[in-house]
Amino acid sequence: MDVQVLGPGCKNCEALEAATRQALDDLAIDQHVTKITDYGEIASFGVMSTPALAIDGEVKVTGRVPSVDEIKSLLAS
Repeated sequence: MDVQVLGPGCKNCEALEAATRQALDDLAIDQHVTKITDYGEIASFGVMSTPALAIDGEVKVTGRVPSVDEIKSLLAS
């Protein structure tokens, strides 16, 4: 599983990264989270609103910080 947080490093981007790490910890998944801050690379995902969460290269959430429970649901599916 490849987990990516896309965003320039704003407060919401940091909140998404923290929530994602918490969800992974809660699920006992030992997985590295990749932060993508390059605007060109973010745009290559088709993301126009950050922060965004991608799992295995597929964008799951954009423009908001989902709850830890929502992230756990996305990770488990």
